[in-house]
Amino acid sequence: MSHDPAVLSASPAIVLKSTRPLSDRLRAATHNTHEGVDRSIMAARPFESVRSYRGFLCVQHGIHREVSALYTRADLAALFSDMSLHSRLNAVEQDLADLGLAVPSYGTAPDGGVAALPQALGWLYVVEGSNLGAAFLLKYAKAMGLSETHGARHLAEPPQGRARYWRAFKGGLDRIALYGADEQHAIAGAEAAFAHVRELVAQHLT
Repeated sequence: MSHDPAVLSASPAIVLKSTRPLSDRLRAATHNTHEGVDRSIMAARPFESVRSYRGFLCVQHGIHREVSALYTRADLAALFSDMSLHSRLNAVEQDLADLGLAVPSYGTAPDGGVAALPQALGWLYVVEGSNLGAAFLLKYAKAMGLSETHGARHLAEPPQGRARYWRAFKGGLDRIALYGADEQHAIAGAEAAFAHVRELVAQHLT
């Protein structure tokens, strides 16, 4: 049996192994959900004014809080380089402070970060993937007078650039051998992440 951390056990014992990269399988499986979440956010016009943007920041805080523990997990650190540097929770909290907002209160502890590894990969795929779309959101934020150093820090481009950053993350994800039940658990994790965002949108943007 392989002890490579990038190889996960699949169940049942006999599975059909897809030749498609894991990132492509996750994207295809969650496409409709992703589109629906994006539409629900933009329908609320969060970049129409700084006032409406405050609700968007609360949504961002909720999802980044939910996954913050992922960035300190040893199993994920073995698969992705510099994991501890990629969390954007602190940046969101600085953005809230820039606009004179308190950190939202929550009735429950976050549980996205304690998911089993396949589900954790699904959560991480959603949150890391959002960095690509952040390029457009940053332009909207700048039109309101915000910037990477005031109010929109969490939308800032990674030092190596968004495309290169995403390729590096996607490369790590696609090196993981994930099939059968484990693949379905990863998809379920991604769907759970999108569902959580949808709940946050309903709470803060509607």
